[in-house]
Amino acid sequence: MIYTTHYKSPIGDILLASQNNKLIGLWIEGQKYYFSCLKDEIKEEDTEILIKTKKWLDRYFKGENPSINELDLNPLGSDFRKSVWKILCEIPYGEVITYKDIADTIAKQKNLKKMSSQAIGGAVSHNPISIIIPCHRVVGSNGSLTGYAGGIDKKVYLLKHEKVNMEKLFIPKKGTAL
Repeated sequence: MIYTTHYKSPIGDILLASQNNKLIGLWIEGQKYYFSCLKDEIKEEDTEILIKTKKWLDRYFKGENPSINELDLNPLGSDFRKSVWKILCEIPYGEVITYKDIADTIAKQKNLKKMSSQAIGGAVSHNPISIIIPCHRVVGSNGSLTGYAGGIDKKVYLLKHEKVNMEKLFIPKKGTAL
């Protein structure tokens, strides 16, 4: 059984999902891949982890930096995607890294000469627990704010909310973020 609830945020309605009292999903309304991994029976009900997640989000949107470790997460995905999402969890609040940085880290972990930044982008874009697993903190090597499944406006909002230095970052004229 999958349990869901809704959370009203400054960036729109957010759908939260849990299974076995672990958070498995957080999607911004209209987000690409919204609800895409959920196949089981679904029931709208506030479970313990969903209530805890709402409180975490309240603190986050008030400008606090709650720890990811406060929540029991279980993002559903392949081992490769999970390895990328683990790296996302290590990006400090208020900072950004590039898809290439993640590709280099994965290549090193797997003892490969190189890893495709596009493969990393695919894994980042399928992150089922947006905001908490901070995929919004990943940018292009040239500073492009590309590739956010929740929409470029939401990515900009979240980065500014975290007081990221936006001087060298820009919205691309065309591409996956738009």
